[in-house]
Amino acid sequence: MKKSTIWILGIVMGLSFLSLIYLQVSYIEEMVKMRREQFEESVQRSLEQACRNIELVETRKYLEEDAAATEKAARLSREQAQNSLGAHVTEEEVIEHTQHYYVSSSNGLNGFEWKMEVRSSVPKTIISTGKNIPQTSRALQEILKDRYVYQRALLDEVVYNILYTASDKPLNKRVNFKQLDAFLKTELLSNGIDIPYHFTVTDRDGAQVYHCPDYTPDGSENLYSRILFKNDPPSRMGMVNVHFPTMDSYIFSSVRFMIPSVVFTFVLLVTFIFTIYIIFRQKKLTEIKNDFINNMTHEFKTPISTISLAAQMLQDPAVGKSPAMFQHISSVINDETKRLRFQVEKVLQMSMFERQKASLKMKDVNANEMINGVVNTFALKVEKYNGMITSNLDAECPWIFVDEMHFTNVIFNLLDNAVKYKKPEGELHLNVRTWNESGKLYISIQDNGIGIKKEDLKKIFDKFYRVHTGNLHDVKGFGLGLAYVKKIIQDHKGTIRAESELNVGTKFIIVLPILKNE
Repeated sequence: MKKSTIWILGIVMGLSFLSLIYLQVSYIEEMVKMRREQFEESVQRSLEQACRNIELVETRKYLEEDAAATEKAARLSREQAQNSLGAHVTEEEVIEHTQHYYVSSSNGLNGFEWKMEVRSSVPKTIISTGKNIPQTSRALQEILKDRYVYQRALLDEVVYNILYTASDKPLNKRVNFKQLDAFLKTELLSNGIDIPYHFTVTDRDGAQVYHCPDYTPDGSENLYSRILFKNDPPSRMGMVNVHFPTMDSYIFSSVRFMIPSVVFTFVLLVTFIFTIYIIFRQKKLTEIKNDFINNMTHEFKTPISTISLAAQMLQDPAVGKSPAMFQHISSVINDETKRLRFQVEKVLQMSMFERQKASLKMKDVNANEMINGVVNTFALKVEKYNGMITSNLDAECPWIFVDEMHFTNVIFNLLDNAVKYKKPEGELHLNVRTWNESGKLYISIQDNGIGIKKEDLKKIFDKFYRVHTGNLHDVKGFGLGLAYVKKIIQDHKGTIRAESELNVGTKFIIVLPILKNE
């Protein structure tokens, strides 16, 4: 699959996932907003009805008091009339008038009756006075109308007293706070709100008149207010304030089921991104492997051809008669064999990275002797480029416990990199040094090559990473050398670091635990 196709699929799928997450989050926000509006509407409706119930209770109270006072006044008036006139009023002359006053709320629990006895001004039997029936009927209607006007005036007086005298009393005298709490709880439940609440009653200046026993002041969030007696003068108005400490969790509980879907979608998005990353990585590895195989095939052909040609020359009898020619052909075969061995080691390095582990054959090794052997072998290659390699093997305790083959490859790779990244002009100088410090063995390999930029210095040990060499195109490799070096050093419980300056050179320092301290 082409890289551009993968990018298109990745972008389309990524945008689809992001759009899905955006829609889910927007849906949750809309649900929370709608739920909050419904909650606020229910609370305001409950507060309004609770305040109305309190007003109805106060109205009933004043009506009962006024009815009792009116009845008492009527009874005293009759007694005074009997005492002053000595008249005898029989039961037949008294008519019981029952006035019904209902102060009701939505639950219908606040109705009551007011009964009052008054002296009837209408005789039980109407004696004919010569008037006809229509005239008598009109007379009765006038009498009932007068009675209605009188009773209406009484009610207007009661309402007048409520409006202009009740508001003069303090709120704690007008309101039964336990009853207000019961009204609030009943109305909230009837509107589907069953969560804890706190309430306070304040005057127009915000001074607290009452608060419930479990009230804890925690700011003005989630607070809803309503006027207690909306017909009171502004200077006398009181407020009931209800606070819901768990309102946020109550609202979010209705959309909690959507949160897992958002989380799962996000997990899918992360998984998809990681999958795309793996696809690109595998594509890169595949391309590198293909290049590796192509290059390796070419690298194998050259030494095999050289060895084959040398073997054919050895069959010539004339070559056996010339010791110098025989020695030269033998050295060519030996060099090409070493070259083949090096290429095979490269393949083994690739195989090791595939398995993510190395099989080490550990033994005691004298680092000075081993490094000296590698330096002597590598000297021919350095001299080929008119370079020079020096060694200062000053470690007094050189014994280490390592895999000799892999550790030899480590030193060889570092020296080979120094040759690869030499300056196009100028002589190549390499220096290998060993010393002991803090109970450790230190090995340094320093060159005077092109150096490494600071931004590249942190990445040189990454697998398949290669430093950009500008116009230098003759540097072959697969980005495995330094990654292999670091892995082997770590497997030997050691460390490696690089110090470099552009156009000055690079220095690699290896630190390993020593086996003996003698």
